[in-house]
Amino acid sequence: MIEINGLSYRIDGTKILHDVTMRLESGGITALIGPNGAGKSTLLHCISGLETPERGTVRIDGLDPFAAPARDRARAVALLRQSPALVSRLSVRELVGFGRWPHHQGRPGAADRDAVDRALGAFALADLAGRSIATLSGGQRQRAFIAMTWAQETPWMLLDEPLNALDPRHARDLMARLHALSRDAARSIVIVLHDINAAAGWADRIVAMKAGRIVAQDACAALLTEDTLREVFDTPFELLEHRGRKVVVAR
Repeated sequence: MIEINGLSYRIDGTKILHDVTMRLESGGITALIGPNGAGKSTLLHCISGLETPERGTVRIDGLDPFAAPARDRARAVALLRQSPALVSRLSVRELVGFGRWPHHQGRPGAADRDAVDRALGAFALADLAGRSIATLSGGQRQRAFIAMTWAQETPWMLLDEPLNALDPRHARDLMARLHALSRDAARSIVIVLHDINAAAGWADRIVAMKAGRIVAQDACAALLTEDTLREVFDTPFELLEHRGRKVVVAR
């Protein structure tokens, strides 16, 4: 479980997060939704220990990410930023292998190579392992970065808008893969999404944010209501159903 209490964060005098308090249950996918500037990415960065809040606490299965050594933190939580740095000279296998650094500290062994192979297989990258990152399509490149994060083998995986720039087919494929992989009780995924229908289709739980505050958090089916979405996005929505799934349409 990730426990967040009274978390506030400020940049150049501007308050980005306002006294955020919540619990993220282990297992499955938790989606963070909300308009631009809601504080979703900042919250992920604070959870990971990448940014230090003005005040408040975070505990990742009891670990304090702001006090723990970097290696311990990197074994507890893995973060994929919204725009990861592209190192075009690396092969896909080499990139995914970077996810193992917290475990081998520069001396990879058989266990690390096996973990990389599992990650390549999980994201359908085995046939591309020898290819340069620069030669991949946008969808393939995104899968490679997520495979790197997966190879870190942390209980918690934080993904900041991984569907950006993906076409509908690749976005659906990625969410389907993450959903299937998250059924393993040892892995929990927290993902920032702007596509409400992706959250509706694949998330187990949703946390809705607005102006640096938590507006609502609940199981996916319970949170996705027209009233809640209107409050979060200041836009009227209509909820339809297609083949047993909710479909959200802005009116």
